[in-house]
Amino acid sequence: MKRMTVALAAGALLVGGAATASATPAGPTVPDAIKVPAGNHPVATYPAEGVQIYGCTNGAWALIQPAAVLSRHGKPVALHSKGPVWTSIVDGSTVGATAAATSPRANAIPEVLLKATLNTGDGIFGKVTYVQRLNTRGGVAPAGACTDGAQTAVRYSADYAFWVAG
Repeated sequence: MKRMTVALAAGALLVGGAATASATPAGPTVPDAIKVPAGNHPVATYPAEGVQIYGCTNGAWALIQPAAVLSRHGKPVALHSKGPVWTSIVDGSTVGATAAATSPRANAIPEVLLKATLNTGDGIFGKVTYVQRLNTRGGVAPAGACTDGAQTAVRYSADYAFWVAG
C-alpha cells in the first residue's frame, strides 16, 4: 500500500504537465557506455516526472525507491517503481530490469542502461529487452549527514527509452 501511495503521489507531480513522447530515443547524445546492443530496436520513449526517495541509514542517504509517472502527450501511460519496474496503466504489461551500465551526469542522477529481467503481459512492455534512463535532471541524494530513519523525496525527471530484440 505504501509503494502504491508513493507512486500515486508521484503521479500528482505530472498533473498539468506538457510532457510528450517521442518515437525514438535521444540518438547521438547517448553516451557509448549506455548504448543498447545491436539487434534491438526502440519501441517507445516516454518522459517521466517523479521523485527519488532516500532513507538515512548509519548517517548517510541511500536510495529506497523511485516513484515516477511516464507520459505520452501529457497523459499518464506508465508507473515506475521499486525494482526497478515499469507498469503500463494502459495495457497492464510490466518490465523489470537490472542496471547493466551507468553514465554520470552533472547535478543529476546518472543515465543508465538496464537489461530486462522480467516481462509480463502482451502489451508495450511485454517483450522489452532493454531500458535506458536518459536526459536525467535532479534526483540527487542530499549532501551531508542525516539522522537515521529520516526519509526525503527529491524531484527528478528523465526520458525512458524501451527496446525490444529483432
